[in-house]
Amino acid sequence: MSLRTILKSWVERYFSDEEALILLVVLIAGFAAVIWFGRMLAPFFTALVIAFLLQGVVGALTRRGIPHLLSVIVVFLGFVSVLLALAFILLPLIWDQLIGLVQETPRMFASGQNWLDELQSRYPNLITPDQMQNWIGVASREISQLGQRALTLSLASLGNLLSLIIYLVVVPILVFFMLKDREALVGFTLSLLPQKRALMARIWHEMDDQIANYIRGKFIEIIIVGTVSFITFSFFQLPYTALLAVLVGFSVLVPYIGAAVVTLPVAAVAGFHFGLSESFVYVLVAYGVIQALDGNVLAPVLFSETNNIHPVSVIVAVLFFGGIWGFWGVFFAIPLATLLKALVHAWPRGMKGREEQHHALASEESL
Repeated sequence: MSLRTILKSWVERYFSDEEALILLVVLIAGFAAVIWFGRMLAPFFTALVIAFLLQGVVGALTRRGIPHLLSVIVVFLGFVSVLLALAFILLPLIWDQLIGLVQETPRMFASGQNWLDELQSRYPNLITPDQMQNWIGVASREISQLGQRALTLSLASLGNLLSLIIYLVVVPILVFFMLKDREALVGFTLSLLPQKRALMARIWHEMDDQIANYIRGKFIEIIIVGTVSFITFSFFQLPYTALLAVLVGFSVLVPYIGAAVVTLPVAAVAGFHFGLSESFVYVLVAYGVIQALDGNVLAPVLFSETNNIHPVSVIVAVLFFGGIWGFWGVFFAIPLATLLKALVHAWPRGMKGREEQHHALASEESL
């Protein structure tokens, strides 16, 4: 069988359905728009995520008999209150601790160098002087680059202060109108799509609740893990508690990888503050318990309705989408992987596939 015959058979199998071609065009156009205009539309995507997060609360109030507009106003005022608390209380505290940590980094480096000297003197056959000098040289370069990046970030943040203010003004406005005019906006979006969209409707109904549950679940997971970490680090009187708690909280955005990466600053701060003592071991054990409970108890409870995806697929999705879209790619890696999985299962495959799709859609409509 020739290559041309194989390709023709493959195209006829997967792209002979008109709706499948339309869906492919819509997906390509959507991904291209995000890739090319994602930076400009970042406030819109941020507002969309927050609106997804708050829509469940609005719906709960509406089901209790509260008018829709009043529910939107109450939820929006609560959102603005939380935003102001973050802007004027939490963010300045984290920024001060970050500056303090950067300033104290040379002392931490000197303490680590003394620890290496002591380790080399105790075990001269295990660590040679050349190896220790190489480690010190690498660490010195990394510390220098970290300081330069922190300085660059500080200067850049001063230059982008006006943009940040505009960002903080535009996002709440978008969130309010997305909540208030949700039905009108959804209707307008549907009017832009082709009339024949049974396949798209099926995939959307499958993904809508999952994406909303994922966003709300991730928000709750960040709050719980960050709060428990803050309480735990405060109990051990660890410095830079708020900064480390925020890092641990946001580490849940990157499954498997985030917990491993955040272990380094937690261990470094605990090692510098307590030395190689029992308190240092207790902090690491407590951090390990938090991560274990999050991965084995909290996450399964929060994301029980999300499709089960293999860890290899999750890591590949994080690397791929994170490399394309940065933070938002990492945040939406699991929903995007779930979307691809839903597309693979729902995609029509030739005449037999179309008959199965129409039969499934007819069954859903009858229900």
